Amino acid sequence: EALLAEAAEPGTPPRPCPCPLPSGDTALSRLVRRLLSARRSLDLCLFSFSCPQLARAVQLLHRRGGRGRLVTDAQYMGLHGSQIGRLRHAGIQVRHDQHSGYMHHKFAIVDRRMLITGSLNWTTQAIQSNRENVLVVEDAEYVKAFQDEFEKIWEEYNPANYRFFPQKQ
Repeated sequence: EALLAEAAEPGTPPRPCPCPLPSGDTALSRLVRRLLSARRSLDLCLFSFSCPQLARAVQLLHRRGGRGRLVTDAQYMGLHGSQIGRLRHAGIQVRHDQHSGYMHHKFAIVDRRMLITGSLNWTTQAIQSNRENVLVVEDAEYVKAFQDEFEKIWEEYNPANYRFFPQKQ
């Protein structure tokens, strides 16, 4: 909460955190710090996203004028607690799959220079209770491979390409 409050209003004293998450230097605070380091862009490709603290970090980037884009799985975006609607309402561009199977990626690209990937679904449950892994990489070769995958999916999930009625043969 202190990180998010400082990012939202520099110089403002932190509010106490009402959530049951651990305080201090935690895996969540380190992830929030990485997201808040974004200055220009944040591309997210996430299967599930219900952690309010991570959503607030994405919204702060957007409010500062950075470009946020999110690709997610259609079946999971409408679940109770999902942050997708809140992010879309805040003006962040969101696209989702239109076919069977899951869009199961879990990665973020910060300013086209930092890759955050691993098994972690961006949910409070996963952060609090699961055994997960997160890898942060600033190697241009790896970042480019994931950025290329993001751009491919972003275009594939472009609503202009959706087909709502089967083509007649």
